[in-house]
Amino acid sequence: MASFVFMFVPLSLMLFNIIFLLPHPSMAQSTCKGPCQPQASSQPPSSDDCGPSGTLACDDGQNFPTYTCSPPVMPPTSAKLTLNNFSKGGEGGAPSECDNQFHDNTERVVALSTGWFSNEARCNMTIIITAVSNGMSVEAKVVDQCDSQYGCDEEHGFLPPCENNIVDGSLAVWEALSLDTNPGSAEVTWSTA
Repeated sequence: MASFVFMFVPLSLMLFNIIFLLPHPSMAQSTCKGPCQPQASSQPPSSDDCGPSGTLACDDGQNFPTYTCSPPVMPPTSAKLTLNNFSKGGEGGAPSECDNQFHDNTERVVALSTGWFSNEARCNMTIIITAVSNGMSVEAKVVDQCDSQYGCDEEHGFLPPCENNIVDGSLAVWEALSLDTNPGSAEVTWSTA
């Protein structure tokens, strides 16, 4: 019986120390001198948040957000269709990244934002683009990246970086969708064919 008491007392003291003397997480103090209320910018982004990763300052003094990612691809994926001239001398700048070729405006070809282009993983893939305004669809081949990280230089036709949700289509894509190019962009969805 005496040995039981001698074992019980040390265990009781150890338990007392753990419960009452060690700091409890709910009583932790921080550098904000009390309980902190996280600011919106200090909360971790959600898994589908793809905000700007930086800013590109162009020679003309304008600043543009840059992106390393695009919104998640969940067919159909919402996007903004923009117009690109993939031919030599067109505003696209350099030859297409997938095949190092220029493409005629009669070809149904597109460039995808950096995140969707996925380090050339979507090169030569056929995608289906659907205009939100009229429901018309067209198949087009991915031939290039619409660079969301760099721009404002000769290689990028002195254009700013693309937003992270761009499908940059040739005139043939716009015409197949019966869309007017004058607004400069149109709401679309896309998915792999």
